[in-house]
Formats: sequence, structure tokens, C-alpha cells
Amino acid sequence: MRAQKTEPDERLLIEAAQQDPGRFAELYELHFYRVYAFVMRRVRDRTEAEDVTSEVFHHALKNIGRFEWRGVPFSAWLMRIASNIIADRWQQSAREPHGADPVEEAAPEVIERQAALFQLVDRLPADQRRVIIMRFAEQKSIKDIAHDLGRSEGAVKQLQFRALEKLRDQLGAPARIQEGADA
Repeated sequence: MRAQKTEPDERLLIEAAQQDPGRFAELYELHFYRVYAFVMRRVRDRTEAEDVTSEVFHHALKNIGRFEWRGVPFSAWLMRIASNIIADRWQQSAREPHGADPVEEAAPEVIERQAALFQLVDRLPADQRRVIIMRFAEQKSIKDIAHDLGRSEGAVKQLQFRALEKLRDQLGAPARIQEGADA
């Protein structure tokens, strides 16, 4: 389980990476899952999501020296890079008959809320986290997740239920989070 980095900690990591690009690995590890989930929700293809996520971190590393700390989470900068890369890919594939339709670019507040949710997901127990990522980021069915994890569908549903309950408690949201279909 990773500890959540506070704003000053993240700022120090950024400054360290700006001085020594070898220190960028810490930022990569801290933000990989939330960037991957953000990208996966938009491209819905595992291979493309992996390519885009890799491109996001390559671009971020290349441009870390130009990053200016303004009190906004580093993840918002990464999400902006991801959005731009995805938009560029859609524009390039627009001429192809089966190109994907771009989604509207999210507002910074939405990106920050999503980043906060991804941080909460990162803090879930490993099995619950895997189920939530597979179910909602990768949009796999309960049956597929059960097969991938070597568990029964009932066990996967229970892990999903416990994870969503924990997230609801942490978010303090009385309204129910959409759990999706069981198929």
C-alpha cells in the first residue's frame, strides 16, 4: 500500500526530478495507475491505453524542466498531457473509417476529483483494487474478472461490493456509486 504524498512532498519530488531526471521514477510510480485508468476510460483498448500512458510519461519526463508548480496537483498536468495525446491520436485517425470519437476535455476540477478518487482506489486492499480497476477502468465483466483472477463470480462481486462501500465511506457520499451491471 502506497502512502499518499502531501502537496509539499509532491513538490519536492518534482523539484528533485527537475534537477535529476533519474528521480522522475518516483513521480511515475506515484501517478501511473491514475493516468492509466484515466486513459483507459477514454480509449477503451488495453494496448492503446498502454501506448498512450507510456507516451504521457515520456512527454512529462522530457518536459519536467518546464513544469511550474502552481499548487495544482502534478496529476492534473499529467491528465492534460494525456488528453492532448488522445485528442492528437483521434485527429490522426479521423480520416480512417473506424476512428474513435473524441470525448470532451474535462475541466481541471473534474480532473482533480478523478485524481482524488484514483488515490482512494490506490489505497484499497490489493484484491479490491484489482477488481475495481478491471471492472471500471478496463470495463471487464464480473465473469471475465472471475476468470482472470481464478475466483468465483460471487467472490468478485463481494470484493467489488466491499471496495465500493469503502470508497463511499471515504468519500462521505450518501448517494450510491453506480456499480454497473453484473454481466
